[in-house]
Amino acid sequence: MMMAPTFHKKERIVSNLLIETLFNQGNSESLAAYPLRAIYTQTERQEKCAPVQILISVPKKRFKHAVDRNRIKRQVREAYRHHKQLLSGVVEEDKLLLIAFVWLSDKHIPSSEVNKKVETLLAKIAAKSHEVA
Repeated sequence: MMMAPTFHKKERIVSNLLIETLFNQGNSESLAAYPLRAIYTQTERQEKCAPVQILISVPKKRFKHAVDRNRIKRQVREAYRHHKQLLSGVVEEDKLLLIAFVWLSDKHIPSSEVNKKVETLLAKIAAKSHEVA
């Protein structure tokens, strides 16, 4: 019996230090699958955290209303939850993969489309990480 895909709090980037590592270190890579951009990097893993952590950003500049931003975040989170198994086995034991999904469009996109884009990005990240390993 297969477990239902889940998304736990420990899979979110909550540490400001990790967010800084992702955006300011200069060794992050970026991939785009419109309307999403994925910025990712690998770093040393601290004990008791998930091997992959994500952050979802929908700029206020794109959507003024929080309800719209939250809807998009929910779509991206749900798509990630369904496709995160693409990253299983990609991350080494002592490494942590940080991924930030940044929304680029100022329009709502159907969930099926968001689902495909997240799957594409995760597959590309998995392929690139295999090259590095």
